[in-house]
Amino acid sequence: MSVHVIDEANRCLQCKNPMCRNKGCPIQTNIPEVIRLFKENKMMEAAQMLFDNNPLSVVCSLVCNHENQCEGHCVKGIKGEPVHFSSIENYISDSCFERLDMSVPEWNGMKAGVIGAGPAGITIAILLAKKGYKVTVFETYEKIGGILRYGIPEFRLPKSILDRYYKRMREMGILFRPNFSIGGSTSIQDLLDDGYKSVFIGTGAWRPRKLGVPGETFGNVFYAINYLRNPEVYDLGENVAVIGVGNAAMDVARTAIRNGAKKVTLYARGDEITASENEYNYAKLDGAEFEFRKSIKRITDDGPVFCDMEKTEDGKYVEIEGTEKLYPADSILVAISQVPQHRLVNKDKELHLNEKGNLATNENGETTMPGVFASGDVVTGAKTVVAAVAVSKQIAEDMDAYMKGTLN
Repeated sequence: MSVHVIDEANRCLQCKNPMCRNKGCPIQTNIPEVIRLFKENKMMEAAQMLFDNNPLSVVCSLVCNHENQCEGHCVKGIKGEPVHFSSIENYISDSCFERLDMSVPEWNGMKAGVIGAGPAGITIAILLAKKGYKVTVFETYEKIGGILRYGIPEFRLPKSILDRYYKRMREMGILFRPNFSIGGSTSIQDLLDDGYKSVFIGTGAWRPRKLGVPGETFGNVFYAINYLRNPEVYDLGENVAVIGVGNAAMDVARTAIRNGAKKVTLYARGDEITASENEYNYAKLDGAEFEFRKSIKRITDDGPVFCDMEKTEDGKYVEIEGTEKLYPADSILVAISQVPQHRLVNKDKELHLNEKGNLATNENGETTMPGVFASGDVVTGAKTVVAAVAVSKQIAEDMDAYMKGTLN
């Protein structure tokens, strides 16, 4: 591993206008400088730079869509292989995580609440703690991570990384209330009444999007987000149909194969794969099969019924009459994205939704409830981890300004 990483670092051209950073990285990681420090044996400096820019650097080095981001914009990739910065970042961040400076200043006298310990919530909690706030994180599940722990398989993101984050965050003085759902017996207004100066909502998108076809309630149908949370409790049988071709679909397909499924087929409406190319290739390597131009019509006890699709001259896909066919399967996994739940909105009536059904916020990330901010999937719908981190960095600044009375 180390020899490979050193070789990759030596391939970096140290571009004066690094497209990997300027166009490829949603969080503007200073990739050439990190590589330069690493090559000069200043790995701790490189690791601190990575963490200060992206508190979830260890995670993003494993789960980012690198081929479309930093590595997809590397100039060396035009005629050959790009510099695989993901491997370099992971080696640095993972090796140095326990030694990073995560010290916090004296308490500034103000408390902040964070609802949800997913990517956005972890980012906000760390950044606010580093500004001197006393932070309490409220988490519905027993452990931190949110979608990172309960929606990404172990083979893609080891859960031990999240346990390490928990330990370091506790060392920063961040408090946690696991198995506690805001929006049930306790409201956001209760937090504000108890003296929290500001509250952040990062509850993610956990409600599976439905197909809306007959048979979706049958006992052989499962939703991807529920399956990934605890795949061992599901008996899928040997022949599994996965509806959807995004990253979550690749995750459930590969997980099902690892849990004993002999035949796993993913079905797409068109010709395009919405998952990253790497995840698609890994799914094929693991043995997953693909069927394209299939439109789901209904689900039966024996499997899904699809009809064929054809592409029109204007690029749209339409169904071909008379092509309905049963595709036998023991189980059907629905993986067509997720949307936020509305528990908080139902409890705190001052919170409003936007036209897409997500939590409404202004340009500062503030919701329609004064002092309450939000980002991540609860605002945008299901997006990437690095996108949640990038927006949350700015919102941490806005929350800080709000609590200090300087937010415009």
